[in-house]
This record gives sequence, structure tokens and C-alpha cells, in this order.
Amino acid sequence: MRRSTCAVLGSFLLSIPVAWATSPLFAAVEMPASSYLTGLTWLGHASFRLARAERVIYFDPWEIASEPHDADLVLVSHPHFDHLDTASVARLLKEKGTQIVTTADCAEKLKEAGITEGVRVARPGDRLEVSGITVEAVPAYNTNKTFHPKEKGWLGFIVELDGVRSYHAGDTDFIPEMAEFRVDVALLPVSGTYVMTAEEAASAAQAMRPNIAVPMHYGRVVGTVADAKRFQTLCGSIITEVLEKDSGT
Repeated sequence: MRRSTCAVLGSFLLSIPVAWATSPLFAAVEMPASSYLTGLTWLGHASFRLARAERVIYFDPWEIASEPHDADLVLVSHPHFDHLDTASVARLLKEKGTQIVTTADCAEKLKEAGITEGVRVARPGDRLEVSGITVEAVPAYNTNKTFHPKEKGWLGFIVELDGVRSYHAGDTDFIPEMAEFRVDVALLPVSGTYVMTAEEAASAAQAMRPNIAVPMHYGRVVGTVADAKRFQTLCGSIITEVLEKDSGT
């Protein structure tokens, strides 16, 4: 006698190991959260490249050795050396048309390096349309340390591209404003010392409830992959992805 489709499916589901059923990878397949990461590349530390909908965006490019000259938009959160690297920015600029959104103090440093074309200054709360991309400048600051004072007006960014809202937190702690963010992808620092710990970053993710969260700001200045893995564990039901660094940069 032939078994029903439901019976076959039930037997298959019961045969799946528990570890698979609860892993971020399995959840991403079921929920297709991984599709939100299409075109996203981790360049190390807090640096990312996002290529989607025929646009290329870089977040806090640092120590970029190659010279792609392909950026439509470069976002720089604040002037610390591991986030504002004028030499890396120069390697990303197209011959014409690249836009840069950053803070006033970063704009001054870019000017000193001879980079003035296309630079736009933003403050927390600003919303801009740049190269066909919606950019929201959001606050980034410390609450229990003094490395990133709120009064500096340094930034995180939410960009909307191809219907996907991606949040790059910049250097920040878990701040009250995060509860109001509505994002699909959250790139969150996890290393502690200058930014959130893995535990604090997991709390931030729980407050925002993104479709997928990605740890950053580890492996170079401070923090290790163990921080990223701990963040992944602490996020619970929130799908997370620990990205591999692009070795081509």
C-alpha cells in the first residue's frame, strides 16, 4: 500500500537532526532570510561592500588594498582611523559620480586628502536621496564609555536598496533609538572595549528584530571570532550570519 504524501513528509521532518532544525542556516532556508544578504561582502572589521540593484555602496572602507573604483556611494560613520581611511576611499572613487555621505569632521579630513567632490555632510536624523539610494543617518554613541560621545554627532546608516533596509551601526553601544529602527539587515559591532559587547549587541538585535543580523568590528583592532559566535548564540530566534572576510581586498 502506498504511503500518503503527508506521511512521507512527516517521516522526513522527524528524521531531521535537531541541530539542523535549530541552526541559523536551516532557519535561513525556511524563512529565506539569507536573501537579504545578497551582494553583501565583509571586508574586515567594520568595512562592508554592498552591491545590489546595479548600485555599489561601501560602509567605512578601511585598509582596501585593491583599486576597484566602483563606488556609487561611500558612507563613513566617524573619523577614527579604522573607519575613515582616506587612502581606501580614494581607491573606490569612480572617475566621476561617486557620492560620499559622512560627518562634518570626516569631511574636513577628506578635504585635507584632496577629496571634495560629491561629499555630503549628514547629522543624526537626516534622510537623504543619494544616487537613487535612500540614506538615513542615525545616531551612534557610547552610553557607558567615552570613546564615542553623543555630542559628536557621529553616525550609523540605514540604506534602502532594492526594497531591503540595511543598517550599519557604526561605533556604538546599545542605544534607546535602536528600538525605533525598522531594518531587514543589522550589521552590529560585538567586540566590546570601544563598542557593544556580544551580549549588548544581542540585546540590540532583540530590540530591532531584523530579518537577519551580522556581527562586525572584530578580528583586527579588538575582538575575535569568538565574540561573533557568542553573539550568534545569544541572538536566540533571530537569524544571524557570521560572514567570511573577503580575501581579495
